[in-house]
Amino acid sequence: MSSYIDNKELLKKNDPELYNLIKLEEKREFEGMELIASENYVSPSVFACNGSILTNKYAEGYPGKRYYGGCEHVDKVEQLAIDRLLKLFPGATHANVQPHSGCPANDITYAAILNPGDCVLGMDLGHGGHLSHGHPVTKIAQTYRFVRYKMKNIDTGEIDYEALRETALKEKPKLILAGFSAYSRDLDYAKFKAIADEVGAITMMDIAHIAGLIAGKELKNPFDYGFDIVTSTTHKTLRGPRGGIIMTSNAELAKKIDKMTFPGMQGGPHMHTIAAKAAAFAEAATPEFQEYAAQIRKNAKAMEVVFKKRGVRMIAGGTDNHLFLIDTMTSFDTTGGEAESALDAIHITLNKNAIPYDLRGPFDPSGIRLGTPAMTTRGFKEAEFTRTAEIICDAIEAKNDTAILKELAAEVKAMCIAFPVPGV
Repeated sequence: MSSYIDNKELLKKNDPELYNLIKLEEKREFEGMELIASENYVSPSVFACNGSILTNKYAEGYPGKRYYGGCEHVDKVEQLAIDRLLKLFPGATHANVQPHSGCPANDITYAAILNPGDCVLGMDLGHGGHLSHGHPVTKIAQTYRFVRYKMKNIDTGEIDYEALRETALKEKPKLILAGFSAYSRDLDYAKFKAIADEVGAITMMDIAHIAGLIAGKELKNPFDYGFDIVTSTTHKTLRGPRGGIIMTSNAELAKKIDKMTFPGMQGGPHMHTIAAKAAAFAEAATPEFQEYAAQIRKNAKAMEVVFKKRGVRMIAGGTDNHLFLIDTMTSFDTTGGEAESALDAIHITLNKNAIPYDLRGPFDPSGIRLGTPAMTTRGFKEAEFTRTAEIICDAIEAKNDTAILKELAAEVKAMCIAFPVPGV
């Protein structure tokens, strides 16, 4: 049996147009600074699995209960991913590794445990929540009745737990949902659980952004506080392939979730991606990954020091995890779109983002969101992130000064070249 052929060279020969586009993205990533809070770089092992021969295999069903033949090897791959995932998150007794991404994982969970019209209490998008937590523009908002909780103080990030409790008592949600995409403080899981128990609600936490920090023992595990369900992506801080997972500590919910995943909402699982998940879960169980998770937070704190010195308004006043939400209108008299463009010009990639009570539109809101996971993977430590925070402030302040931006771009490129992208 021959070894794998050089697929890159074949692509170059057979489809040079596509090959060249991929090479341009490779160059962009290599020479630029990735600060999008939800992005990361995968290891060569994850790359190898995601581009493996497993992409050829259909495997509808679950290990040992497939609707296709020839699954004796992929059964073991999927079971390995499940077993490794459960070790990462003590308290979970069942895991489904088939969801294709985070939003499908959440949608599957809702469909498994809710009936149309049931009430869900989740974090308001404008206060750090996620579209998949019931924003009115989504399809799920037409199926279930979502009510929302917010921060009590956007300068400290404190959740208004008393208002959350009052809403729960009034609305009687069937599901209380924790989790976020632009919230930089830790959550009080015990309070969520106490409120849910008081109203008889199921508890669910979407850990997509902080899964790696939990696995790396830097942040609390929701299962330690009695949460029923935890969903996540497998990329972001967990540093795996793009995919989703659902875990639970409840045997009855596990049956419903599996049935709703397949055949309820998905067909054949992506076995190459599940293998890549298994590789990432193994990496996340190592002491080196714990060091990585700790460094993510150290690097974020280094940036926080600079932002405070420069008078930058950070929503929630700073960060306890890996990300920042920054009010650029107050800090720099600059919209989020303008700030994003200025930073794009110097090879720093992040995203414009709405802030609480934002009066601007989503394509040019009042803030930006950034995070430390990806550049921490490349080896940045406190010194590099301190300088990065300074460069961000300088670039936004000089957004119309081509000469200054050119100088900053050269510095950013030099910094990035010194810390290569894994596997490139």
